[in-house]
Amino acid sequence: MTRPNIVVVYCDDLGYGDLGCYGSDAIRTPHLDALAAEGVRFTDWYSNSPVCSPSRASLLTGLYPAKAGVSHILGGKRGTGGLKQEAKTLAERLKESGYSTALYGKWHLGSAEDAKPNARGFDDYFGFHAGCVDYYSHIFYWGMPNVNPAHDLWSNREEVWHDGEYMTHLITDKSVDFIERSKEQPFFLYAAYNAPHYPMHAPDKYMKRYSHLPRDRQLMAAMISAVDDGVGDIVAALKRAGQYENTIIFFSSDNGPSSESRNYLDGTEDVYYGGSAGVFRGHKGSLFEGGIREPAILVYPAAIAAGQVCGEAGMMADIVPTVMEFAGLASPSSEKIDGSSVVKMVTEGASTPHRQIFWEYGSQLAVREGKWKLVLGGKLDFDRTQPDDVHLSDLEADPGERVNLKDDHPDVAARLERDVRDWYKQLGQ
Repeated sequence: MTRPNIVVVYCDDLGYGDLGCYGSDAIRTPHLDALAAEGVRFTDWYSNSPVCSPSRASLLTGLYPAKAGVSHILGGKRGTGGLKQEAKTLAERLKESGYSTALYGKWHLGSAEDAKPNARGFDDYFGFHAGCVDYYSHIFYWGMPNVNPAHDLWSNREEVWHDGEYMTHLITDKSVDFIERSKEQPFFLYAAYNAPHYPMHAPDKYMKRYSHLPRDRQLMAAMISAVDDGVGDIVAALKRAGQYENTIIFFSSDNGPSSESRNYLDGTEDVYYGGSAGVFRGHKGSLFEGGIREPAILVYPAAIAAGQVCGEAGMMADIVPTVMEFAGLASPSSEKIDGSSVVKMVTEGASTPHRQIFWEYGSQLAVREGKWKLVLGGKLDFDRTQPDDVHLSDLEADPGERVNLKDDHPDVAARLERDVRDWYKQLGQ
C-alpha cells in the first residue's frame, strides 16, 4: 500500500468564529469551506494550550506541553532553547520511515542549534524561529527589552532576506514548490502560517475585499483570506500532482483570537476586537473555551468519508498517533505520549478516546470530561480576570461558559478539581 502524504496547515491566533464554515458572517473562506466539506469538520477540537509555543509542541510531539518541555511562550532572542531532545517530533518519526519532511513558516520551538527545525526532523525549512515577525521586513520586535530587534528569516540554517515579500505568500509558494518536487517518496509538509497573528498586515487586494468593514475587522478578514487562498493553492498543487486522494490534510490554529492591544496600532491600549471566538468566552491566554477550542478540519479522501461534522472531543496531541495509524506505522505507545488516535472516530463514528482532557497555563488549570468543564483561576485573556476561582460549566447546555454550576453540582466540581490538581502534580511543574 502506498503510504499517505501528510499536510498540516496551522494558523496563529485564528478565532473559532472567523471561518465561513464555522459561522463567520463577514469573512469569506471558500477554499477552507470546500475542504471541510470533503472530510470532517470538528466542533469540539482543542489546542493543548491557549498560547503558541506550547500548542505547537503538543501538535508535533503528541505530548502535553509541559512534558515536551515547552509550557510557555518562548522568547525571540537567538539561541533560545526549545523542545526537550527526548520529545520526538512527528517529522522525526516520519523521516525514520522514509518520508521527506518540510516546514515553511513559524517554528517557535527554539532557536538554539539543537532546537532548530533541521535538528528536529525537517529536511527542508524556510521561515522564522520566533513567535512573530513583521510580514514584510521579517523582523522580530517584541518582548526583547535591552536587545535589538532581530531579523528572523531562514532557509534551513542560512539567514536569507526577502524584504517586501508578504510572509503568507512566501509560505504558500514554498509549500506548493515542495509538493511539486516531492514525487519520489511520501512527504510530510507543515505549512505554519503566522496569520492572523499581529502585526496586522495584508496586501491591498485583500483589504479591498473587505472595505465595508471597520478597519480592525477588515485587517483580520484580509489576513485570513490570504491564508484561505494559500490553502486553495496547496490543495490545487496536490491535485495537479495526483496526490490529493492519498494525502491526509489537517487544518487548525494554535489558540484562540488575541485581544492584545498591539494587534491594532490605533494609539490606544484598548482590547482588540478584530478576531471572533464565536459564542465562546475568553481569548488567547484563557483556558475558557475561546482560548482553546479551535476550528479543525481533517481530510483524507482515501479513508475518511466526506461531509462529516464531528462533535466528539479531540486535541492537537492526537495528530501524531492518528497520522501514524493512518500511515500504517508503529504508533508511539500510550505510555510515551498523551494523544490518542482518532482514526475510529472519523472512520467508524466512534466516541472520543478521551475520558478527560487537561490544561495548565500560568495560574490557570482546566479539565473537560464529557459535557463538564472545570476552570480554576480562569482568566479572559492574559490580563483580564473574572470573579470565579472555580467555574463549572455544562458545555452541552452552556457552551459559552456563562453560568457557573459549581454550587449546583458541588460533587462534580470537587471531583474534577481533584483530578486536574493530581494531573498537574504529576507534570512536576
